[in-house]
Amino acid sequence: MPDIQADARPHAVVIGAGFGGLAAAIRLGARGWRVTVLEKLDAPGGRAYVFRQDGFTFDAGPTIITAPYLLEELWQVAGRRLSDDIDLRPVDPFYRIRFDDGEVLSCHADPEAMRAEVARISPGDAPGFDRFIRDSEKIYDVAFTQLVDQPFHRMGTLLRSVPDLIRLQGYRTVYRKVSDYFRHPKLRIAFSFHPLLIGGNPLTTTAYYCLVGHLERTHRVHYAMGGMGALVRGMAGLIGRLGGTLRCGAEVARIEVAEGRATGVTLASGEAIGADIVVSNADVAWTYAKLLGHHPRRRWTDARIARARYSMGLFVWYFGTSRRYDSVYHHTMVLGPRYEELLRDIFSRKRLAEDVSLYLHRPSLTDPSLAPEGCDAFYVLAPVPHLGSGTDWAAMAEPFRARIQRRLEETVLPGLGRHVVTSRVLTPQDFRDRLLSVNGAAFSLEPQLFQSAWFRPHNVSEEVRGLYLVGAGTHPGAGVPGVISSAKILDQVVPAPAATR
Repeated sequence: MPDIQADARPHAVVIGAGFGGLAAAIRLGARGWRVTVLEKLDAPGGRAYVFRQDGFTFDAGPTIITAPYLLEELWQVAGRRLSDDIDLRPVDPFYRIRFDDGEVLSCHADPEAMRAEVARISPGDAPGFDRFIRDSEKIYDVAFTQLVDQPFHRMGTLLRSVPDLIRLQGYRTVYRKVSDYFRHPKLRIAFSFHPLLIGGNPLTTTAYYCLVGHLERTHRVHYAMGGMGALVRGMAGLIGRLGGTLRCGAEVARIEVAEGRATGVTLASGEAIGADIVVSNADVAWTYAKLLGHHPRRRWTDARIARARYSMGLFVWYFGTSRRYDSVYHHTMVLGPRYEELLRDIFSRKRLAEDVSLYLHRPSLTDPSLAPEGCDAFYVLAPVPHLGSGTDWAAMAEPFRARIQRRLEETVLPGLGRHVVTSRVLTPQDFRDRLLSVNGAAFSLEPQLFQSAWFRPHNVSEEVRGLYLVGAGTHPGAGVPGVISSAKILDQVVPAPAATR
């Protein structure tokens, strides 16, 4: 651990060791800040925490990497190469989508292979696929290339983006825009579900998220050998290399403010830690309502936080089997009989439905080290309403898990119940209690048009000078590329250390 007493560099405290907080600490450390990262849990990672039990390793949250160049940039600023520490493997097909009737669509990197898949399901939609790919690239060039790492705390940035928003129809929803290209309902699902990966409802999320089609094909979908935990460990190592400190089991209870400026934090233990700046990777609603609950706020008041719309919750079942299921792919979507109505149940009606649509992750296909020999490690995720639904997860967790098990046995994992040898679940209540996510939302604020960019809580706090936000709840939003890009924004908005003296 660095000798803090002998280190005279200006001090930055980072709250939370999720991907956003780790990336922020690396960038600040590379610019000359003395950085202390404070993490509530017993290990770094946040939503990318790692569970280990009975010889199995389970990534708790994110499972794919779609923009590896963002990670390469982090390693470069720390004076290393990503390949020095991380073994990234491309995954192709990206994933397989199993529809309720058993038909399977494989999503490929090669446009011609993907076009053939589209034509196999609906020959008349092949030209629409070509148009979708072209338009996805146009959206990507603006919404991702130009805007993803730009701070939106000034109104002028928003106003300059409006002409492109209109030209690219960003005011429409993902599902409606996708429906312009595809008539077949299966293809409308296959090309519109992506907002769910960052907490958005395809029926209401801005059509800018159609950029994912181009993002995947340009940068590919990758897997980090050893799981996402390998990335967490690698990033934590970079922080240490840059002279920073990572403290786990250190929950922040309060951000201290003097004369309108953040001056440090107080831990739940009562320990006070001074700082020249504070960066919060905690849930943004928690940051304002709890960590700054004692401070008068002009924009992100308790009332506004209560009115905001939050992403859905997640029910995640982690399990290991005593056999291998060699017919199951690394990433598989197991869809139920409903799409639009299920989305309305989750996001609008906030009702726990009887039917489920699932994402099944089998990383041991690519990385057998995550399970004992002859076994498989799985994680299956079901989008569910956040805690605003009133669901009693203490009572419902096991019945819902059993419902998911039955669905998997009926579709892709026959005889599953006889082979499960280790198991654990994560519910929206766990997101609330363990990760301090308001409403147990898995991805913080829902990425609707008027909760995006300038309308989202800013990277530069509107409430307190010297406070900066990174992570899913600020610009540009959730997902690994989003939260890492939020840390990149700090290079533009946080002054050089000497400027704080």
